[in-house]
Amino acid sequence: MDANLYTLFERHVVDAAAPCLVVPNGPVVTYGEIAATSARIAHALVDAGAKPGDRIAVQVDKVPAVLPLYLAALRAGLVYLPLNTGYQRAELEHFFGDATPRVVVCGSDRLGVVAATARDATVLTLDAHGGELLDRAEDRDTSFATLARAPDDLAAILYTSGTTGRSKGAMLTHRNLASNALALVEAWGFTRGDVLLHALPIYHVHGLFVAIHCALLSGSRLLWLPKFDAREVTALLPKASVMMGVPTFYTRLLAEPSFGRHASDPVRLFVSGSAPLLPETFREFEGRTGKRILERYGMTETGMITSNPLEGERLGGTVGPPLPGVSVRIVGDDGAPCPPGAIGTIQVMGPNVLKGYWNLPEKTREEFTADGWFRTGDMGEWTPGGYVKIVGRAKDLIISGGLNVYPKEIEERIDAIEGVVESAVVGVPHPDFGEAVTAVVVAKSGHALTEASIIATLKADIAGFKVPKRVFFAVELPRNSMGKVTKAELRRRFAS
Repeated sequence: MDANLYTLFERHVVDAAAPCLVVPNGPVVTYGEIAATSARIAHALVDAGAKPGDRIAVQVDKVPAVLPLYLAALRAGLVYLPLNTGYQRAELEHFFGDATPRVVVCGSDRLGVVAATARDATVLTLDAHGGELLDRAEDRDTSFATLARAPDDLAAILYTSGTTGRSKGAMLTHRNLASNALALVEAWGFTRGDVLLHALPIYHVHGLFVAIHCALLSGSRLLWLPKFDAREVTALLPKASVMMGVPTFYTRLLAEPSFGRHASDPVRLFVSGSAPLLPETFREFEGRTGKRILERYGMTETGMITSNPLEGERLGGTVGPPLPGVSVRIVGDDGAPCPPGAIGTIQVMGPNVLKGYWNLPEKTREEFTADGWFRTGDMGEWTPGGYVKIVGRAKDLIISGGLNVYPKEIEERIDAIEGVVESAVVGVPHPDFGEAVTAVVVAKSGHALTEASIIATLKADIAGFKVPKRVFFAVELPRNSMGKVTKAELRRRFAS
């Protein structure tokens, strides 16, 4: 049986005339039109020399044509390689040198640097005004025989953020993506009547796979925004039934004066992921809208792993139980399963877990246990009710004076202090302790917080070895494109 992900999408299209992609103040593109455009683009990619299994790298802005481009790559049996639009020459040289794409699609404003770094590839442009890719596709046939794929054939390679060392290319198969998409559509109750407000970037698992796949497998609509703007999103939410976002989206909505129940009432589901949602944001959003944000947990290598329930209790500060078909275990240093409340490393098994890392067989072996579980690198614990609570990344663990300190525990204590917006805790080199616990705090305007007052509050609440040696204040915390705090940047900044 053909396991091509596009074939799965095609089987779920009930009405080709139904709207698929809705651009505010722009076109409404039907499922039939998306299929026809993807066929034309697939022909153009094949004409450019792309053969099944070849990589196609894409570094373009979020224009509507990206959706049929992605589908065209699937149809032609190519391996889709999305790249952050912020990547510069040195990063592109690594990706192109490692993945050796046959075709690279880029914005016309990036043509010079891409052509100079992807010397062995055919480089085609695509942006809001069109581009050479669409010019080549314009007169091609609107039908294309989708190439049959085996379940373990590659569908995409996504490079990890590379906070330590070189970015690794996670190899994701048609089975990986299909199994996860089917589980999410079921878990989150997607139907043809849904309208998903899509303001996420499309070079990341969240925006490209989680959001788009849920819409395509349910035959629902994508309300397509090039970027997140709190005022625009507030105005458009009454036309949507689902919104997916990173925590920053929700904090910005709460800071938008026009946002309230009139905007949120029509929305049946707000989903947050890609970075931890502050409990304060969870509570404030519920207080403002009467709606509980559904937080879930996933990563580039696995897609989604757990989710708070659609029906049932959504616990702020947790990411819910494992999704159907996905197994999770939390183990201690001795490899034994952790009881509820005990912190350990999170390991995952299931059809959603990556095939391996591109060109890195040794790294692939390292990241899997002898009995086949994938090491996520995240630390967590079970709640008594079987929900997972993320404590932090294993690499963010601080060892101070030989004692383990989990940053999340301290961050939660600091965030609960009156006048604190948010905080990040890192370890910096220390001649005596090895690492010194160090906090960086964003304070609300008008609050007279001091280093001494925060340290005094913590000393009354937690063990002395966990209390930060220093507390610094910042206007904001550095974040990557998906809203995750870049702790490596904080460690560099405050190392002295």
